[in-house]
Amino acid sequence: MAKKRKHLLDGITVLDLTQHVAGPSCTRMMAEMGAEIIKVELAPYGEQIRNMGYQKGGRGIYFLQQNRGKKSLCIDAKTQEGKKILHGLIKKVDVLVENFAPGVIGRLGCSWEVVHALNPECIMCSISTFGQTGPLSELPGFDYIGQSYAGITGLIGDPDKAPSIPAAALGDTMTGAHALAAINAALFHRAMGGEAEFIDVTLLDSYFHCHEMYVGYYSASEGKLAPKRPGSHHRLGCPMGVFTGKDGYITIIATPPQWERMCDVMEMPELKTDPRFADPNDRIRRRRELIPIIEQWLQSQDSDAEAIAKLEAARIPVAPVLSVPEAMEHPHLVERGTVRSVTQRGAGTFKMPGMPLRFAGYPDENELEAPYKGEHNSEILEKYLDYSPQQIADLTASGVLVDEDIPSASSQ
Repeated sequence: MAKKRKHLLDGITVLDLTQHVAGPSCTRMMAEMGAEIIKVELAPYGEQIRNMGYQKGGRGIYFLQQNRGKKSLCIDAKTQEGKKILHGLIKKVDVLVENFAPGVIGRLGCSWEVVHALNPECIMCSISTFGQTGPLSELPGFDYIGQSYAGITGLIGDPDKAPSIPAAALGDTMTGAHALAAINAALFHRAMGGEAEFIDVTLLDSYFHCHEMYVGYYSASEGKLAPKRPGSHHRLGCPMGVFTGKDGYITIIATPPQWERMCDVMEMPELKTDPRFADPNDRIRRRRELIPIIEQWLQSQDSDAEAIAKLEAARIPVAPVLSVPEAMEHPHLVERGTVRSVTQRGAGTFKMPGMPLRFAGYPDENELEAPYKGEHNSEILEKYLDYSPQQIADLTASGVLVDEDIPSASSQ
């Protein structure tokens, strides 16, 4: 009987030259699926988010969330010895992922041309804000920059106020997922006898891909249907948005087939034949009249929970607008592992988002540990490049390799 693989990407080795969120979220999901991730950190400070934000035990929670399951190699990549290490590792890995600004990876001696020459079987994925080509390609950027250029920020918020930004890394994590999809497709292509691919994934492309219908509407109508910020209610449907309930806010979406059922739930059958709201387009045009009617009903209930229960019973899509703490405690998210508890050295046990991809054959989430800076220098160089302990000691003494002290178990 063949030995069961530990997960889908068991046996795949990834050289991870990423930082912040978009790249690390991609390689973190690969680690969750069993790949070995060699996270290259640039000496002397390592990954830029290591010490960013709230810390426990001297380690940033931001870093721990994005880098669990990876092995840390911290090197001075600007030295000849550092470049030699990178080139040696490139010859041994299946995938290289990087998310520096375009041009930086080339200056580190690891452009696609170099990577492909060193290892024709190595897939390379470059993640950036604007891409490797185009008028904006040389500019620096982050999530909200790509979001702004994609026309997404301009659709968030109230129409008579400045646009808003979400307090979540929607673009970064989505781009990481796009990159993961492309990498896995390239791995399949290679397994089927194809050549290794260079993949160019961007925040801007990923964000623009999110446009639901407005791009087509605007183009097909020759500019007559220009999208605007909708505020709390969608402009292409009603009821479709966030309503004020008795205790808080409630999101309700009632499509045309569900509208009559919603009228029954509210015990307002007369709304079905009210000429103001008879047609879906009428409800959209007169939403300023309809929304207060719905909110008055919501606020007449004993609680938001009662209103939601009545709507759910009628199969009307509805949800409470939860805070982050409320979402973390919701039984559905807890049962499915959408929010999970992890234990990390020096930081203790705390909650963070779980793995969003689920596989029937691998139902259990891996217990993954985020690395200390340079923690796996010796292990990686010995395993992949046959470096001796003395060579590693000399490189550490010269500053080519950098690491940090790992607290003993008794001190954590």
